[in-house]
Amino acid sequence: MPHRLNLRCTDCGIRHRAVCARCDESELEQLEKIKVYRRYEAGQKIAWSGDPMSFVGSIVSGVATLSQTMEDGRVQMVGLLLPSDFIGRPGRDSTPYDVTAASDVTLCCFRRGPFERLLGETPHVGERLLEMTLDELDAAREWMLVLGRKTARERIASLLVSVARRQASFDLIPKTKDIRLDLPLTREAMSEYLGLTLETVSRQLNGLGREGLIELYGKRGITIPDLKQLATETGDGSGSL
Repeated sequence: MPHRLNLRCTDCGIRHRAVCARCDESELEQLEKIKVYRRYEAGQKIAWSGDPMSFVGSIVSGVATLSQTMEDGRVQMVGLLLPSDFIGRPGRDSTPYDVTAASDVTLCCFRRGPFERLLGETPHVGERLLEMTLDELDAAREWMLVLGRKTARERIASLLVSVARRQASFDLIPKTKDIRLDLPLTREAMSEYLGLTLETVSRQLNGLGREGLIELYGKRGITIPDLKQLATETGDGSGSL
């Protein structure tokens, strides 16, 4: 069972990006009545594909993965869930994916039934959820390009830039210089997600490090001296952010 936590909405670091971003004070009070914070340890399953889900929720901290298992046992990672991303689908009582904590995860859970009723009563929640769903669709289409057309170096750079942009977006003044972050995935998981071998992932990371585009420290630590410069390595045509 996940550990239950206590955290007020006013103290929540994802408040301005999550499904509740447009809620006024009275709407937040309604959400407070149906939410509970839970913590999952790295490697712990948050939801199993096909199993009933009694809740929906938002990632408060940490990273989770979405994956599918094929009939022969092969597992394909199909997505990452970063802070403020939404888990579950209103109107659907299960998920087609396994959801697994890639790192220690704090999740803001809403009971499914009350949340679905709330969607009809608080337009701000429904509007924000639709906006997030469309953003997720755009991201999925962009990732099809990453996997289908980009080189190994461009795939690695694209993943690093995507994670760094998300982290920077939580700052009131987003940083583009000297961004320090922990990789949300092990190198093995990165290889699965990017469709590369483990050796290729390590070689490309080390290559970016030698060229000064990133600085590696510890097992997962990375500093990006200049995010715009790293973005030029994604193959997207420019270093614009």
